[in-house]
Amino acid sequence: MTGPMAGVRVLEVASHVFVPVAGGILAEWGAEVIKVEHPVTGDAYRGLVTFGLHTTHHGVDVNFQYANRGKQSIGIDLTAEQGRELVLRLAARSDVFMTNLRPGSVERLRLEVDEVRAANPGIVYVRGSGQGNRGPDADRGGYDIAAYWSRSGMSARLMGPDAEWPTIPPPAYGDFAAGLALSGAISAALYQRATTGETSVVDVSLLGVGMWQMQPDIVDSMIGASGTTPAAHPDRDDARNPLVQHYRTRDDRYLALVMVDADRHWSNLCDALGEADLATDPRFVDHEARRRNSRACVERLDEVFARRDLHEWCDALQGVSGVWAPVRWPSELPSDPQVAANGYLGEAELGNGETLPMVTTPVQFDGRPTPPRRAPEHGEHTERALLDLGLSWDEIVVLKDDEVIL
Repeated sequence: MTGPMAGVRVLEVASHVFVPVAGGILAEWGAEVIKVEHPVTGDAYRGLVTFGLHTTHHGVDVNFQYANRGKQSIGIDLTAEQGRELVLRLAARSDVFMTNLRPGSVERLRLEVDEVRAANPGIVYVRGSGQGNRGPDADRGGYDIAAYWSRSGMSARLMGPDAEWPTIPPPAYGDFAAGLALSGAISAALYQRATTGETSVVDVSLLGVGMWQMQPDIVDSMIGASGTTPAAHPDRDDARNPLVQHYRTRDDRYLALVMVDADRHWSNLCDALGEADLATDPRFVDHEARRRNSRACVERLDEVFARRDLHEWCDALQGVSGVWAPVRWPSELPSDPQVAANGYLGEAELGNGETLPMVTTPVQFDGRPTPPRRAPEHGEHTERALLDLGLSWDEIVVLKDDEVIL
């Protein structure tokens, strides 16, 4: 393995998406990540393809691939004492132990911090949770739609003014953000251990990451800068800054203007729009004027943007100094030249002669995107991992017969 995490061994006792995403990121950064799965059922996330909740492509579960890229998989029954002992032997050879089991489950399996540290005093112990590892809801489950999206205030904040029901986000929407945060936290803990000799217990929750993203609204509500339920969608015609706004194009697509320092870009934008007179119109000449006359300004810009299709405006705005972006559909990203230039998409070899397109991890080292690698088959590396532990083939056969391993 190559990459900044080469030489780091991670033992993952986790399922579904949040914590496994962090393991997948570390694997693509060069770590050896060993994923422990139940020998019969495997990671429960594998089973969702059976219910039609996951996409399949060339015989693989696409959703499982995202979260488990580049790992090894071993099948061990943690409820069996022999299985627990095997996991602790693996932990003794690892740098990181990561889990998203609830506190009650960790206690029943006797894999709490002190027990894992008894096998390896220097291991970084990592807990991913829904609502945090303390408090009355510590032992409750927490999928991202619940803990990250709904409980953090994000869902309510992003409801449309005419919406009867909150919106359901895309699959694993918060899991991917939280997994990225967790991979960074693990990296920091490893750095601390390398520089000070001190190891850490790392905690990251979906609720905590959701609140981190929602902090402007949360803090504003606490200091009285807004109401307890701020308007998620204020009147767009009454904008504080008409240059931070979405505008509809002739073909019913949208452009986002994000020109925070509006006075700096206003004249340049007006020239690109073919409306140079707007720059000197007394109603719109500077930020304060546009704010006082925001309805008229937004109405005028609405009229202008409605004259051309999205692709025409993308061409016309190329030289504009301020920030803007087309509102893209996910299906348009593969043909975006900026995506191609930066290697934000790659192909993972599936081991059956086919490939799967995947988004590369969003962190690059030395200007090189990390090629994605496939996720493991259920228990694909069980025998190899146990042989590396020093078990004989006879011992492995006995464990298989006793259904302790896959």
